[in-house]
Amino acid sequence: MPPLSIVFALAASLLGGPPPADIEAEDQAPPPAVAEPAPAEETDAEVDEEKEWEFSLALSGYVVRDDSDYLALTFTADRDWLHLEGRFNYEDLDTFSAFIGYNISKGETFTFDLTPIIGGVVGNTDAIAPGYELTLGYKWFELYTEGEFVFDLNSSDDDYFYSWSELTVSPVDWFYFGLVAQRTKARDMDREIEWGPMAGFSAGRVDFSTYFFQPGGDDQTIAASLTIHF
Repeated sequence: MPPLSIVFALAASLLGGPPPADIEAEDQAPPPAVAEPAPAEETDAEVDEEKEWEFSLALSGYVVRDDSDYLALTFTADRDWLHLEGRFNYEDLDTFSAFIGYNISKGETFTFDLTPIIGGVVGNTDAIAPGYELTLGYKWFELYTEGEFVFDLNSSDDDYFYSWSELTVSPVDWFYFGLVAQRTKARDMDREIEWGPMAGFSAGRVDFSTYFFQPGGDDQTIAASLTIHF
C-alpha cells in the first residue's frame, strides 16, 4: 500500500485543492522577483516648466553738475522666454514705466541675447514705449545696448528716442571697464548724446558700476549703479 502522504497528494491534485503543507514546502519554488520600473527621464518640456524665476534690482545714483541729483530704480523678472521690467526716474524724472518682453538667446562662444519689449510710461511723461534690449558677447568683449521709442500721448512734439549703450572688456571674471553712452530726457542737456568711461566689478550676485559722462564739461555727470541678482 502506498504511503498516506502520496494518497493525499493524488487526491488533492484530482480535486483541485492545494497539496499538503509538508509537500508544498518541499516542492514549491518561490515566486520570481518583480523588478520595479525605472524612473522615467524628464523631458525637455518638463525641465523647462521647472525653471525658476530670476530677478534683479538696480539702484542708480546721478550727481549732475549745476543741476539736481537724482536716483533711478529698475526691477526685472525673467522666466524662460518671459521678461518683465519696472522702472522709476528712467525715461523722465518722477516717471514710472513697466514693460513686458520676449527673451531670445543664441550661441556659446559668440553670444546673442535679444529682448523686444513694449510698455507704458506714466508721470511727467505719459507714453507708449516699444523698444529692445540687446547683448552681444565674444570672449572678453561685450556690447550691451537698449533703446525705446517714446510716443508721448499728450503731444507728438515730445516724442523721442531713449538709448543706453555699454562696450566693455572683462580681462578677469570679476572686473570690467569700457565706454558708455546715453540719450535721455531725465534732465536738460546741451548735447543729444553724452558719453564717457565706465568701470565695474562683480562679487557673487552683486554688480557695482561707475560712469563718468562728459568729463570736464558743463554737463559732467557721475553715476553709480548697484545691482543685486536673486
